[in-house]
Amino acid sequence: MSPASATPPDTQPSQTATPQVAVSRWQRLHAYQLLWWLSLGVFVADQLSKAWISATLPFPTYDPSDGAITVIDGFFYITHVGNTGAAWSLFAGQTTMLALLAVITLGGIYYWRSALELKKRPIQFAFGLLCGGIIGNLVDRVIHGHVIDFFDFHFGDYIYPTFNIADAGICVGVIIYLIYSFRQPAPPEPVE
Repeated sequence: MSPASATPPDTQPSQTATPQVAVSRWQRLHAYQLLWWLSLGVFVADQLSKAWISATLPFPTYDPSDGAITVIDGFFYITHVGNTGAAWSLFAGQTTMLALLAVITLGGIYYWRSALELKKRPIQFAFGLLCGGIIGNLVDRVIHGHVIDFFDFHFGDYIYPTFNIADAGICVGVIIYLIYSFRQPAPPEPVE
């Protein structure tokens, strides 16, 4: 018996097995195109709006007496404020730590992209908004030392924390991901 025929039949390659096809880098990137385009769109809209705010309103501008733009009197204003913290000014003054956390988060999303099922379009939509917002605020932290916020809503005596397009992208992306995650059927139980 020759050495080639000495291989047990159960280790022989199957004739019906699907051949492995090499996937190019372009094909891998193309699989995530909604995520890329949406991230880019949120980032560009965020940075352009912040550039306009910086060119139009002095820093800081809190109310119409300082030069804030009244959109709907008593309800909605365009201001120019800086936030060194996260949402609702949590961790105020921790710009470097929050910038590092943003980089780690983006790295984690990339590393766990398969587990997060990022090839699914609803997940790409959610993470496109999220990543575009993270990058937009990260750029602000690096360039300005704070995040530029400008959407200012008042509800009677309550003033909602001022925010920007990046913040909106992050919040909406997280909400979409949570809704999608809760709507998914539970994985099938393993058969014993």
